[in-house]
Amino acid sequence: MRPSVRTKRLVRVIAARRLSRAAGVIAFSALADSGIEHYRGAYHNPAMIAPPLISAAILAVSVHGTADERAITHRVRHGTSVAAALTGFIGLGFHLYNITKRPGGLSWMNLFYGAPPAAPAAVALAGLLGYGAERVRDAAVQTRPVILGLPAGRALAAICSAGLLATVGEVALLHFRGAYHNPAMFLPVAIPPAAAVLLGNAAFGRKGIDRRFTRWALRATAVLGFAGVGFHAYGISRNMGGWRNWSQNILSGPPLPAPPSFTGLALAGLAALGLMDDHPDA
Repeated sequence: MRPSVRTKRLVRVIAARRLSRAAGVIAFSALADSGIEHYRGAYHNPAMIAPPLISAAILAVSVHGTADERAITHRVRHGTSVAAALTGFIGLGFHLYNITKRPGGLSWMNLFYGAPPAAPAAVALAGLLGYGAERVRDAAVQTRPVILGLPAGRALAAICSAGLLATVGEVALLHFRGAYHNPAMFLPVAIPPAAAVLLGNAAFGRKGIDRRFTRWALRATAVLGFAGVGFHAYGISRNMGGWRNWSQNILSGPPLPAPPSFTGLALAGLAALGLMDDHPDA
């Protein structure tokens, strides 16, 4: 029995709301992280105000998109998502310039202590997922949902896989700087890469394959993102003065809002898999 037009619309709206939710989680992480880090940098470059503002905007439209049950694109959400993606890519250029202009240029020391490249990439990812949500939501029921001419499910899975790998690279670098003094620091460089590889296989592999292990890896990655906040809070408490000296230790300790990026990407990956299941052609 072929699904009705209403059923097809419902499936796409559910996928779009899941993607909006994932974009919101990443946007919240980017908002808090960029706000703290750019405050620490005293906003010496006026452009540093842009990431917190656009992250707040994408968070707001993501909340709206998560609650929206209509099968039509919202112009404000769509435009904000595109603006966020562009802001993230421009910010990546600024951060790479910040690294290369330091004495020694592109070196391990500057990668350790320069502007983190993965931070603006999180803003770009939130924008891309928000854009994908609007494209999926408004796709014609007679055709498969597409993003930039590619099947939407596979395109989103590929984006999430790449995003996970980029985030893992940043985490590996910073945890190496911390000498992996806590064995739990190996978890974010072990579980998310496995999820990224499995999700990449879903993006480029054959149709009709059981993705049970991929889902479990993504769920573990989502939980790890929340657990990471707890570990980072513990790391802050170990600094001199602990949480009594929170105003300084939040700036100098492990970044408290960074780990939920894993959660957002994992949720988006699960949404992509759900879209591929409900829409085999996607």
